[in-house]
Amino acid sequence: MLKRLKPYILLLITAMIWGFAFVAQLVGAEHVPAFTFNATRFLLGTLSLIPVILIFEKGKTDPAKLKITIIAAFGAGAILFTASALQQYGVQLTSSAGKSGFITGLYMILVPIIGIFFKKKTTLNTWLGALVALVGLYLLSFPNGITSIGIGDLILLIGAFFWAAHIIVIDAFSDKIYSLRFSMIQFFVCALMNVVCVILFEDFSVSSLFAAKIPILYAGLMSVGIAYTLQVIGQRDADPTVASIVMSTESVFSAVGEALFFGLIMTNYAYTKMTPKGYLGCAIMFCGIIITQVTFKRKSK
Repeated sequence: MLKRLKPYILLLITAMIWGFAFVAQLVGAEHVPAFTFNATRFLLGTLSLIPVILIFEKGKTDPAKLKITIIAAFGAGAILFTASALQQYGVQLTSSAGKSGFITGLYMILVPIIGIFFKKKTTLNTWLGALVALVGLYLLSFPNGITSIGIGDLILLIGAFFWAAHIIVIDAFSDKIYSLRFSMIQFFVCALMNVVCVILFEDFSVSSLFAAKIPILYAGLMSVGIAYTLQVIGQRDADPTVASIVMSTESVFSAVGEALFFGLIMTNYAYTKMTPKGYLGCAIMFCGIIITQVTFKRKSK
């Protein structure tokens, strides 16, 4: 039982780190533009994995496995660049961790839908759990209902498709790659693409970067270096649809993070206190996760 749950525990830790990262992204956005923020944090994530790789993936290297690792990492890095850029811009435009978390969390529904085209079987309880968790996400992020949909919302929605694609790519290669090296290469590719965009589209400022040092350090070392690596390791033995549902609880942790650090919850462009609907949404989300883990057996005659 514990062995079966281990990958999902790792993914839940990943979601917790990512959820708190929404707060870091909001604070960071006040000081530096999106590409600068992402370039710095993914470079930090790349560097943080070098000593880890030297410790845990030392020894003989299989050339064929390394080749697959590099090719897959380049593809995943490009997807990660697009998804993270859209998310950072969406967070800046909506100024809402709750709303951003909800729209980003829609990837949990997109993963099984996209998986159908790759002949991935999805069980009834997984679909049911996804729908239940989606209701929970809605209550958490929109306790007063959706009043408006802006450009930031649309950007986050497009980003959700790329987050779903990222999960599917990792699932396709997770048992054929060196996990830590894969993570480091995809981070480097993502960072490099962000650096190019900084040169082309943004004005780089050392003083602004220093002002955002705390959120960048958290986003780089925790959200990138640790969380994305735990995602790769956790997904090796996890169903991709269930994995996406577990990771979508980052929205719950984004709410918890704001409550811990600010004593307030962001919803719909304004700071408001946590509502009963918000607490109910958290509970429903976890119920959705539990449903995905229930095995329904047919009654024998």
